[in-house]
Amino acid sequence: MTETVPVPQGLPTQRDAGPFAPPSEITRLREARPVSPMVFPDGHEGWLVTGYDEVRQMMADTRFSSRQDIGILHMPYETPGMPAPTEPSPPMPGMFVAMDPPDHGRLRKRLTGAFTVKRMKQLEEHIVEITEQHLDAMAKLVPPVDLVKEYALPVPSLVICELLGVPYEDRENFQANSAQLMIRDQTLEEKMAAFIGMNTFLTELVVRKRETPGDDILSDLGRYDDLTIEELAGAAFLLLLAGHETTANMLALGTFALLEHPEQLAELRADAELLPGAVEELLRYLSVGDIFFRYATEDLELGGETIREGSTVIVSLLAANRDPRRFENPDALDIHRNARGLLSFGHGVHQCLGQQLSRIEMRAGFEGLLRRFPTLALAVPADEVKLKTDMNIYGVHELPVTW
Repeated sequence: MTETVPVPQGLPTQRDAGPFAPPSEITRLREARPVSPMVFPDGHEGWLVTGYDEVRQMMADTRFSSRQDIGILHMPYETPGMPAPTEPSPPMPGMFVAMDPPDHGRLRKRLTGAFTVKRMKQLEEHIVEITEQHLDAMAKLVPPVDLVKEYALPVPSLVICELLGVPYEDRENFQANSAQLMIRDQTLEEKMAAFIGMNTFLTELVVRKRETPGDDILSDLGRYDDLTIEELAGAAFLLLLAGHETTANMLALGTFALLEHPEQLAELRADAELLPGAVEELLRYLSVGDIFFRYATEDLELGGETIREGSTVIVSLLAANRDPRRFENPDALDIHRNARGLLSFGHGVHQCLGQQLSRIEMRAGFEGLLRRFPTLALAVPADEVKLKTDMNIYGVHELPVTW
């Protein structure tokens, strides 16, 4: 598979192939060398993995560590105002996404019961109610409106707040702080202020939950004596951040994609039974949670390449989900496709815990929106939609729509 191609100097991030496709340079790398060396902005010689099979293999191998405290994780893009790391990052208690087994499993298993398919299905009716309430409110507005502000962000925010036991009236605070943390070129001072603000809020919350538990996930976790307050706050931080950012971006960007594919949209409106498959295809096609980091804990072979111990390895789930070796005609949005095997929720021990919740929210969100607003359309030209090329989770900053 290896061909002679220029070694990328930093991670390409500009969506020059369109708002839904990977950067063209990443696509070329995947076709020529799916495990490619990459020179990081600080001079580190690491790797970029873009092929479907190679990504699956890497994410299933815990020798590619998720920890940030055993070696330096180098940033693959410029971060103005952020000094290059000179030592490993200290571990954050409870942040199980940045842990390896067995520590990872100790925390994750506490949450597994909270995110079972059965429990998520029990929530489905309530999620539909929340969706309809926000659609009612949106219908009273005079278009054009911003779909992100009025619908795509508040729906998953309210769902995750209720599930975790976070007061919804605090949403503006945690949404503002999480947005600051998602922006790549924020200064260290700005990121630290956002982190401290969010962590302080959640620490105070989990202390209250442990003292006066309710019927929510954070209260359930607080009943485990072996979990410290710091671990509870860290887990809450991760669940709150992931629980609204990813789904909100999928609802907004997915609507944008459907509006740009009117023939697919018409089919979906005509036959609601296509919706579950369409959600899977949108997950594959858009892959809003695209870039992930791993750290090679020893010399490893991947895709015919030798990755040396201490290397930072970057993986692109979007590129892997567009790999023609796995999906036929992968750059086409096809709501009839069997997208089984998509990597949008990751793979291996870190596969997304809340993926069933996210699927239910998206099915309810898209179904209600298309049913209630049959003439929904973009209110601006497609090339004027502001893309989140500056964020760690991809999407749109705003989506002006009319009907």
